[in-house]
Amino acid sequence: MKDVAAAAGVGLKTVSRVVNGEAGVSEATAGRVRAVIDQLGFRRNDGARLLRQGARTGSVGLLLEDVADPFYSQLSRAVEEVVRAHDSLLLTGSSAEDSARERALALGFCARRVDGLIVVPTSADHAYLAPEAAAGTALVSVDRPMPGLEVDTVLADNRAGAVAGTAHLLRQGHRRIGYLGDAPDIFTAAERLAGYRQAMADAGCPVEEPWIAMGRPDPLGLRFALARMLSDPHPVTALMCGNNRTTVAVLRELAGRQERPALVGFDDFELADLLAVPVTVVAQDPALMGRTAAELLFRRLRGEPAAPQHILVRTRLIPRGSGEIPP
Repeated sequence: MKDVAAAAGVGLKTVSRVVNGEAGVSEATAGRVRAVIDQLGFRRNDGARLLRQGARTGSVGLLLEDVADPFYSQLSRAVEEVVRAHDSLLLTGSSAEDSARERALALGFCARRVDGLIVVPTSADHAYLAPEAAAGTALVSVDRPMPGLEVDTVLADNRAGAVAGTAHLLRQGHRRIGYLGDAPDIFTAAERLAGYRQAMADAGCPVEEPWIAMGRPDPLGLRFALARMLSDPHPVTALMCGNNRTTVAVLRELAGRQERPALVGFDDFELADLLAVPVTVVAQDPALMGRTAAELLFRRLRGEPAAPQHILVRTRLIPRGSGEIPP
């Protein structure tokens, strides 16, 4: 601002008034100041200005597992729309299921004085964020709970969704149903596996452990798991897949088979309805989850007093064909 004032031949206060759109400066002088601003490339430091005024910084941090995952990209877009509607800026990072990376990103956002954080938790303990919460940073957990802190939480009804998907296969006459899910230490993976087991138990169908494969959606691992399930003298006749990436990987492995098991996937995915055999899915609503989480965050920022809310977002079964194949 001093450089602008010197080049325009005006005082520092005049530059401040022009930059902030205040009255008290003639149009000719204001025009001269704006011309110098353009010439020098001056930009107002909003972060410094807001901190000096003791106001919020107008920024929100969003920590996802993987921004490339279609589920999280939809969630992120919904959060961004709410953040923009509140005239704020969204900063986004991916933890890649690495608790150290999550901690570094979360504390990095806090060091830049974000007003609040929306987190898809990876770490087993989030007590490291307690000082930030005590200092006034609003916190919301989405997709998974945040261990170690009582905060607003938005989850899909994972267990009920897995129950619905498995029960749908049972209604088609299947009794030997395989389950392929993500790493069991992930909250959503554990809940969906529990839903599968619950549906099988409710139907009086025993579950053989070789029918279950849990782990990262690694193509080689899935190939071996499928071979085990399908080459048994009494093979599984249907599959329940625990997430969209696993479903896609399984479909690739099944592509060359003439006889294919029935299949229900947890999470919808692009083109699922356009395949030769359209894929039956248990669909989540990531946009609603993201929008709900962001709205909860801004309620906290407005100072609305309330106990932490725990919101479950329903899933829905979409029958398309793959889940309706008989045994």
